[in-house]
Amino acid sequence: MASFRLRKATTQTRPELRATATALAAELEAAHGVRARWESDDVVAIRGAGVEGRLVLGDDAVEVSVRLGLLASAFQGPLKAEIERYLDEHVS
Repeated sequence: MASFRLRKATTQTRPELRATATALAAELEAAHGVRARWESDDVVAIRGAGVEGRLVLGDDAVEVSVRLGLLASAFQGPLKAEIERYLDEHVS
């Protein structure tokens, strides 16, 4: 089982971060067939076949943690790169 964590510092407001998190979740749903659900005002859970993750909005950072099953672990590199790119482009 493979996993990774990403952390991106931010100075954005919570409403801005929520909009960014919602858009990232929608992009992952469309591209990878996962389901995203808000667990609280600050946590988005992402689940799919062999993929489980959480996006947590903090006061000064966004944190993403992802666990991949055996078959999905083959896509760890591309998935991590996609999330990093999205955070770099949309979180400041």
